[in-house]
Amino acid sequence: MNLNDEEKAMLAGEFGKVAEIAIRHQVSVGDFFGARDFVPITQAHIMADTESLGQAGVLWLEGLAEAKDGRHQVRVPTITDPRGTDFSKSDVIGQADWMLHLERRAIDAFVKLGVSMTDTCINYQTVLAATRGEHVAFGDTGVVIYSNSVNGARSNFEGGPSALSAGLTGRTPRYGFHLDEHRQATLRVRVEWTPNTLNEWGALGGVIGRLAGNYWQVPVIEGIDRAPSSDELKHFGAAMASFGSTALYHLVGITPEASRLDDVGGDVLPVQHHIKKSDLDALRDSYAVDNKVDVVVFSAPQLSLYELRSIAALSKGRRFKVPLLAITSPQVKPDADRFGYTQDIESAGGTVMSGMCFYQSYAREIAEAKGWKHLATNSAKLVNILGGYGYVPKLASMEACIAAAEKGELQ
Repeated sequence: MNLNDEEKAMLAGEFGKVAEIAIRHQVSVGDFFGARDFVPITQAHIMADTESLGQAGVLWLEGLAEAKDGRHQVRVPTITDPRGTDFSKSDVIGQADWMLHLERRAIDAFVKLGVSMTDTCINYQTVLAATRGEHVAFGDTGVVIYSNSVNGARSNFEGGPSALSAGLTGRTPRYGFHLDEHRQATLRVRVEWTPNTLNEWGALGGVIGRLAGNYWQVPVIEGIDRAPSSDELKHFGAAMASFGSTALYHLVGITPEASRLDDVGGDVLPVQHHIKKSDLDALRDSYAVDNKVDVVVFSAPQLSLYELRSIAALSKGRRFKVPLLAITSPQVKPDADRFGYTQDIESAGGTVMSGMCFYQSYAREIAEAKGWKHLATNSAKLVNILGGYGYVPKLASMEACIAAAEKGELQ
């Protein structure tokens, strides 16, 4: 990679040991992906849960945080993805003391490094949305696909060490979706039915993600007949990234880089897939092996204030037979408390949690501790992930999931 004078000085240790470690890692990543140089960034976002970090990751963070030269803090605003617990509700999901201890050690290290513990995967709805053309270094796949596609910002999927390194150096290797040529469409898809509910938007994202199938594919999608909401695009993109490793898509006439099909080169591509409602139904039905439900989970992505409002309204007058977990960010939770949504949900027997994500919170151990196997959710992303943790997940509407919490089975 070509390095400027400041970057050469970092590599030589003139900005301290932590910056040297960080930029050395980034040069390795840049060389691997063929980056010619670095691009300055304005924000970084780090995967922060200890299930991903493990003991080794936490020890590595602690080693960086204990640098004694006073030059070990991040240089640009750097925030965190959901943690592995909500300390105030850890007993609800049966987490062990060692998990909480590891979480506290990780938090202490991040704080010493100057990282802001936002603990959210919906920072684009709650903290500071990246804008069109803004170069950032984001970690969570749902955050990246939303920021790239809906906001028009520029980021790759940054692994944990790479995102932290970007925060520490204020730059990231210039490859992938930081470059114009990788933001052009490579897969043209026509949708013949526009989804109505969040689970349907997630299912559509899942279908397109499976068709795309790899990180470098950029779907351009025609046929959506209205402007989707932020929550709808949140579920759509998170599922596409989960099923297909997709980091960027374009909706013609909706997302900022594709006012017209030819803006992203879609006009020279043949329509390779026509997607009908039956394709979404088939994805949903592939998970519907039975009706039993042990737990209902709304998570992945974290809930917006208005998703919580909807859950609260549907919870009134009910008494849940099986646990219902509604998981949001630390930024949204205080408003949910203030507006009475938390009370409405918890009066019915549900639990509102914040700062964590279900699948990043030792989901396999939770299943063993609580005896949960059959899970219902309206998140296609969560359904896609949880099979790997031994669950039998089911995808349904918010209304059907809440009815399932009341009856113990999905109708």
